[in-house]
Amino acid sequence: MYSESDLQAAVDAKVLTPEAALAFRSHIASVRAAPGADEESFRLITGFNDIFVSIAAVILLVAVGWIGASIHPALGGAFVAASAWFLAEYFTRKRRMALPSIVLVLAFSGGVFATMVGFLVKHGEAIFGNDPGETIGAILIGSMALITAAATWAHWKRFMVPITVAAGTAALAATAVALVLAITGMPSPDGALPMLLVLIAGLGVFTLAMWWDRSDRVRQTRRSDVAFWLHLLAAPMIAHPVFHLLGVTRGDDIGSGAAMMVVGIYVVFGLIALAIDRRALLVSALAYVLFAMTQLFNTFGAVELNVALTAFVIGSALLLLSAFWQNARAVVVGFLPDHLASQLPATTRAASVTAHG
Repeated sequence: MYSESDLQAAVDAKVLTPEAALAFRSHIASVRAAPGADEESFRLITGFNDIFVSIAAVILLVAVGWIGASIHPALGGAFVAASAWFLAEYFTRKRRMALPSIVLVLAFSGGVFATMVGFLVKHGEAIFGNDPGETIGAILIGSMALITAAATWAHWKRFMVPITVAAGTAALAATAVALVLAITGMPSPDGALPMLLVLIAGLGVFTLAMWWDRSDRVRQTRRSDVAFWLHLLAAPMIAHPVFHLLGVTRGDDIGSGAAMMVVGIYVVFGLIALAIDRRALLVSALAYVLFAMTQLFNTFGAVELNVALTAFVIGSALLLLSAFWQNARAVVVGFLPDHLASQLPATTRAASVTAHG
């Protein structure tokens, strides 16, 4: 019910002593047979009231957006952004409600971007003509994404909601991709260039996530929550382009060689996930490896049960990995150089030493 950031906030407010908080963490770790860092906790919901408020906020934001759009296309997004900020003043700053705060951040960022889109819909033809060109279009998208990132940064400085950093980073990544496409010209129909750019941006987001993770190796502050959302953003930006370039996303059957490569890449993703103690990569690549495994079973003649066999193998493997996550992590981290392992979240043994010594 309470996250590590809540516990740390209680210590900062002198509601709990650091010793009491450490004893509580050690108790929970012993009950769960895993250190807090290995649980990859993040605060999403504290009660049904979070869901209730989120539903009400969505209804209200849809209503104000609809009313604003009926006046002017740009006002729809502007009304949503302004309303989301106003609601955050209470539900985020005062009540510190997790799920409504996430909804309001996304609504604010989307509202800012939608405001500019609405303005272009209304006045774009008069400014740029019927066909502004692909380069101008990419520059416009990049500019709007950059403005959205700046607005999101202001929201972060005011409310400090962890997902805000990921939202702003996504906008910056979109800006970078759009500007590169504008400079180089629009890509070929196979989409290789934008996928490559998204992959590079995803690796950049992953690096940023690791920077936040490294600043809180025991995952007891808001920085760990920021890293969680950044990893959640980076994972599909890495996984989708990789498998797209292998031809998995085209909807056609792939050969056994490509299928084996997909499975191999998923294993590599699993090793990375174990090392950094983040599961986002495994989840983002799951659909692709399910497709590849189905193709492999189909190749080897298990046509009638290929889907069932795939689900059985992957499901069993993931459950076993979850059950023995800490042991597997200790093995993987043990193979890494000391200077690299020291930058990663502590394993079960290391966390135990820290908690008791």
